[in-house]
Order: sequence, then structure tokens, then C-alpha cells
Amino acid sequence: MKQPKLSSFVFSTIHSEVSKLGNYRIKVDIIADILNVVAVGAKKTRIMYQANLSHTLLTKYLTEIRKAYLIRFARGKGCYILTTKGKEFLVRYKEYSKRTRHIERQINDVLNKKKSLEELCSSGY
Repeated sequence: MKQPKLSSFVFSTIHSEVSKLGNYRIKVDIIADILNVVAVGAKKTRIMYQANLSHTLLTKYLTEIRKAYLIRFARGKGCYILTTKGKEFLVRYKEYSKRTRHIERQINDVLNKKKSLEELCSSGY
């Protein structure tokens, strides 16, 4: 039985998505960056600079991740700290990130092999 062909559209879509992952941070990446800074206890300014966020974006994300109980503000220390749920997020994010990098390498390998095959078909050989 013949294997179904993957169209050029599918390859270009996959390549486009892989390219996006390499150049832009998605929401979970930004949250992980914030949580990694907060893991050692941090004030707003430190989080903003180390997570590379504008004040507006930082405020938006801090509100969101506080509502999700990933962090809390420790009044006695005057800084944000991770909750147990925040620590769990970072553990799961590390695994997600590792798997994503592995898949990106595999997709790039397939795309490079495809390009090599296309070059063999060109009139330059």
C-alpha cells in the first residue's frame, strides 16, 4: 500500500511553525521566564529586566500568573516567590521544552533532506 504524500503546503506550514518557535517566545515561554526569575525571590523590576518584558507586559503576566496561583507576593520579604504549583509548572515546562527542541531538530533534519532532494532534481547537476 502506498504511503500518503505530504504536500508542499504541509512542509511549508511545519517550517513556518518551527521558525516561529525559534524566533518568538510564546505565552508559556514568557511565563517560564518569569517563574525562573521568581524562583529565587524577586521584585518587579528584577523580573522585568531578567524576563526581558516591558512594564505593561509584565503587569499583565504577573496578574495572570498570580490568579493561577503560580506565584505569590511575600509581604515579609517584599518580593514574589513561587508556589508549589509554580514549581510544578517549571518541572513540566522543562520537559516540554526538551521535547520541543528535539522535535524542532527532527523537523529541520527532514526539511534539509527535502531541500537536498530538490537540489538533486534541479538542472544544475
